Amino acid sequence: MSAGVSLGTVLLPAIVIGPALVGALLILVRTRLVAATAGWVGAVTVGLAAVASVVPAVGGATASTDFMLGAELGVTTSGPAAVILPVILAVAALVLLAATATTETREARFTGLMLLFTAAAALTVLATSLPTLLLGWEVMGAASYALIGYRYPDRRRVGSGATAFLTTRAADLGLYLATAAALAGGTDLSLSSLASIEGGWRDVAAAGILVAALGKAAQLPFSFWLARAMDGPSPVSSLLHSAAMVALGGYLLLQVSPLLAATGWADDAAAWTGAATAVVLGAVALAQTDLKQLLAASTAAQLGFVVLAAGVGATSAGTAHLVAHAAVKALLFLAAGAWLEALGSKRLSTLTGAARRWPALGLLAAVALLSLAGMPPLALWATKDAVLAGSLEHSLALYVVGLLGSAMAAGYAVKALVILVSHQPDVAPHLDEEEPGTRTVSPRATFALVPLGLGAVALGLLAWPPVLESLPGDAPLAPAAWELAASTAVVVVVGALVASLVRRPSRADGRQRGVGARLVSWLHSWLGLEALVAAMVVRPVLRAADAAARLDDRVLARGVDLAAAVALRLAAATARLDDGFLARGVDRFSTGTLQAAHTTARGDAGLSATVSGVALGARRAGRLVRRSSASGQLHVYYLQLVAGVLLTAVVLTVILLVGSPR
Repeated sequence: MSAGVSLGTVLLPAIVIGPALVGALLILVRTRLVAATAGWVGAVTVGLAAVASVVPAVGGATASTDFMLGAELGVTTSGPAAVILPVILAVAALVLLAATATTETREARFTGLMLLFTAAAALTVLATSLPTLLLGWEVMGAASYALIGYRYPDRRRVGSGATAFLTTRAADLGLYLATAAALAGGTDLSLSSLASIEGGWRDVAAAGILVAALGKAAQLPFSFWLARAMDGPSPVSSLLHSAAMVALGGYLLLQVSPLLAATGWADDAAAWTGAATAVVLGAVALAQTDLKQLLAASTAAQLGFVVLAAGVGATSAGTAHLVAHAAVKALLFLAAGAWLEALGSKRLSTLTGAARRWPALGLLAAVALLSLAGMPPLALWATKDAVLAGSLEHSLALYVVGLLGSAMAAGYAVKALVILVSHQPDVAPHLDEEEPGTRTVSPRATFALVPLGLGAVALGLLAWPPVLESLPGDAPLAPAAWELAASTAVVVVVGALVASLVRRPSRADGRQRGVGARLVSWLHSWLGLEALVAAMVVRPVLRAADAAARLDDRVLARGVDLAAAVALRLAAATARLDDGFLARGVDRFSTGTLQAAHTTARGDAGLSATVSGVALGARRAGRLVRRSSASGQLHVYYLQLVAGVLLTAVVLTVILLVGSPR
């Protein structure tokens, strides 16, 4: 190691690259050894990364490399990342450990995708610049699509993955808009420089990041995609909802809280959106009859408190709540998955008494649900009240809405708890309605939940004033005694009311058909948001595509047909011209050429005969000359010589006349 480079700086890139490389190898390499050990390899890889992350988290570390346009690809553990990074990796390791208890979720492809997903989430947390953030953000979204639709023969599950991916991708366009605004504003694209953008570009950047973060965090109006994400395997839901992807939407807003405040409007928009989501999605969770759907809606509601914290500048409280929520929600989703595997259903009516049937798992789930309800002195009670203290400093109205969100949390958590710990019915309905149940819960899965259960109890210590002050972020405000008392009273009263209503037998009379029943149905369908988006966005787009197709058929296709017809007619006319004129001319020319060749051949034969005759005559004349010369008759010799010259002249004249052009 070179001088001046700390161990944390060396480990920081390895924490991201290591799981990503192992994940890629598990997906690409198909051998029997890989198939047999993939689950354990994944759990150990992320576990080692979690241990290694403590060094840069405690000591602080930064690593970067030049990218383009003066920007860098950088990672750092400064700020909330110092707390969030080890939590993400630890939760992912425990989720992968629990996943080894099931055949499907210890497959090499599944484990590889989970490792890529975890590595992308870690990169998102560590990002110091918009290019780095976009890289992690995009890979995380793509991996989530593959994981939600992991059971690809089932078209609904693939459709659910596509719904989640396309919804978040639409919101992600805001991140690209923010990057363009940061470039136009003259920044180096670092997250820390966004608040210093001058003029209207700062507002554009804040709006883009706000939309992207709200989409990832499943806040209103994007919440519906989270319901469809429940079609993925339970370990996917556990990691996606607790510490990665959904949680990182809220985390991003905590990171850019100075930018939100600098605009003068984005902080209020974030705060009120978070508070409204905590209330409305809390009501949605209360109306659910499926445990995983209840937990999904509660994820959006609980992250509403994180978004609220980012809006009011209570980043320390928001970070603490994010960490505590990660432990609680990971435990509950894994427990729901274990019961689904055992009973073949996640319907709440089927899960009646499930906590009694498997006491160890039931005890851990009960602790997590009480923490989710905000029951003192458990984790989410303390962290949520730290957020509410920050909102009270900002606005009394905001505090009241946040307190109402706390009441909703108590309601849905107590509802699930009462059903799970109730006495089992004589005949459990809906068994095996989703998949064949094993009627057993793996001890390995239960063991993996123990650290998460301890977190659901002890992570409330993060909200104690001495600890809260040590967290990265603002100067925290400790909740006042009266505020803690008010919050506790709300939890107790609402919890008792909901418990009494859940225990009361349902009535099948006409009173269930009124406005109340329609309201429950509307909440049960997640406010009909998916249908609303389909009506307002998807169908108009499909209609536009259909209109474009009709335009193509009526105008463009006809134009192409007309052009083709014209081309065919021209080709036919050209062919007739060729047959009627050019071909005849070529034939005549060929015939003339052949005739000339025959004539030339005949002339050549006559010429050859003439030359041969001349040569024969010359030979005979030569003999005569020799005889004349030998006899001494000179006059005869000269006469022969003159005759030979004349004959030669005649022959040459004939040759010239024959060979000259006519």
